[in-house]
Amino acid sequence: MNANNAVISLANLRKTYAMGSNVVHALQDVDLTIKAGEMVAIMGASGSGKSTLMNIVGCLDRPTSGTYELNGERVESLSRNQLADLRNRHIGFVFQGFNLLARTSAQENVELPLLYDRSERQIDPAAAARRALQRVMLDDRREHQTSELSGGQQQRVAIARALVTEPSLLLADEPTGNLDTRTSIEVLALFQELNEQGLTVAMVTHENEISQYARRVVELRDGLIIRDEPVSNRRSARNDLSSMQAV
Repeated sequence: MNANNAVISLANLRKTYAMGSNVVHALQDVDLTIKAGEMVAIMGASGSGKSTLMNIVGCLDRPTSGTYELNGERVESLSRNQLADLRNRHIGFVFQGFNLLARTSAQENVELPLLYDRSERQIDPAAAARRALQRVMLDDRREHQTSELSGGQQQRVAIARALVTEPSLLLADEPTGNLDTRTSIEVLALFQELNEQGLTVAMVTHENEISQYARRVVELRDGLIIRDEPVSNRRSARNDLSSMQAV
């Protein structure tokens, strides 16, 4: 870890796309630091730049200019293979659509990232997957195929898959987008619990209500950060679930 304890450090970050004769400025001189142990909601309307930012932070894309450090390691000039290795070591991804393999057990889905782990870490995939499933309270469903699981359970499998490599950063892209209200709050309760255990969480959302479960909100518009502030009156997902059960 670098000296200032920053997991993500972006400076003067720009991303432009050529659209015919037009140039689209998806990100413009973005400066952003996310420190270890934070839980940050990245907000913005469609076209604001939040997905572009997530792709760059997740080492799925490169900036046009500017610098990006992940746990103190410069990222923007790495090769495709180096980016893949960095992703696998440091980042866990959770997607809106779960992205699980059909006709495959929860256990096998969670083991998958370890099959691509080219580091020299000695990790037993089966044991690591079971630990990850235990963290999301799905160990008793590990042999079930994804088609036999509810939407909330599928998202928990996806979260376990993100955790199996023991990342320092969890990136969640609209993680509650396909879930009903109660299941969404259950997932947010799990994110808050993982964050309390020390995991850094950054989640993209367009819903202001969802952002209130984070510790900090970063809002983009037209590729610029227009708001970066702590969440006042942060909501507890556990408390909200208890209130729902009492009704």
